[in-house]
Amino acid sequence: MDPLLSSSKPSFWSAFVIKTKKVLKWLLILIVVIGISSIYWKYFYTYSEGYRAGLLQKFSHKGAIFKTYEGEIILSSVSSNRDVTLASEKFLFTVTNKTLMRQFDTLQGLSVIVHYRQKNAPVFWRGDSPYLVDSVKVRR
Repeated sequence: MDPLLSSSKPSFWSAFVIKTKKVLKWLLILIVVIGISSIYWKYFYTYSEGYRAGLLQKFSHKGAIFKTYEGEIILSSVSSNRDVTLASEKFLFTVTNKTLMRQFDTLQGLSVIVHYRQKNAPVFWRGDSPYLVDSVKVRR
């Protein structure tokens, strides 16, 4: 057998296929990592955290398939001398804690302070609002 014909070097096409498979494997890994990171950032990363104070106007259990507890607080920005709110903004939120849900049922119509965590977008099984309330206090 001629030593020149039985060279151990792979042909151009087999080397091309091997390199292409390697590139596609790394590209697939990169796409999966970017996809998982973007889903985490969009739906589970806490974008902001803080407190809101106002009048608890509404608290309800709603949803067609996934029932969630949704609330609404009136944030007053300008009040008259008779404790009547002249200018207001609504703060819509979701409650996921079961013990907190019972507290909200008894606080409607009262002035409250809530602590919230804001996500970048709501997840359908967690509620309609990106604001998740995790504590409540009655404002005196």
